[in-house]
Amino acid sequence: MAEPLLTLSGVHTHIGPYHILQGVDLVVPRGGVSVLLGRNGAGKSTTLRTIMGLLRPSAGEIRFDGRAIGETPTPAISRAGIAYVPENMGIFSDLTVGENMQLAATQGPFEPTRLAWIKALFPPIGTFWEKPAGTLSGGQKQMLAVARAIIEPRRLILIDEPSKGLAPAIVTAMTRALEELRETDTTILLVEQNFAMASALGDTVSVMDDGRVVHAGAMSALAGNAEMQERLMGLSLEVHQ
Repeated sequence: MAEPLLTLSGVHTHIGPYHILQGVDLVVPRGGVSVLLGRNGAGKSTTLRTIMGLLRPSAGEIRFDGRAIGETPTPAISRAGIAYVPENMGIFSDLTVGENMQLAATQGPFEPTRLAWIKALFPPIGTFWEKPAGTLSGGQKQMLAVARAIIEPRRLILIDEPSKGLAPAIVTAMTRALEELRETDTTILLVEQNFAMASALGDTVSVMDDGRVVHAGAMSALAGNAEMQERLMGLSLEVHQ
């Protein structure tokens, strides 16, 4: 296994009176795709938001490339090379696709070669560049959300449920794009309920339940073991295909 890029050790997070994360231990190796699975309400999205600094851990430690970031403000976490694609995508509907992209380019004008690569990954970005983002389909908005996250080189991208509500053809296109992204120097931490997509992309997997990680290992081992799926998830993950 590659050297960890991100580690969470005994992380607890509260949202108001609710104790959501209850001692999360998570290791994200450097390079490739790590997948976070679990039932609804297990704490997956809260884990991503805590890593990004949108929620503060009440206990435990988060380290990115060896540096503690648990108390670091979100803008500084972003500048360190972490991008976040939330489940709701966070698109500015009244702005054009190009304006949405420009807002994500914090270091100035687009690098032409990188922008061309992104438009090849997600063709609707170029097609609808001058159109208001609110007029895009759900799948096109999801492509825009991921494209914004990678408009500048990132060391780690946190992506929450990119296939949720999308048509199968769009899921296939998104999977292909993320497969290409995984071949770059970018590490991906992916929350995903579609097991066909998760198993196609994932190198490692962690399964959460009740605010804790209850299993961690190679994705190939989980994908090939129906009994393990039943024990960890309460049902075969094949139902999510």
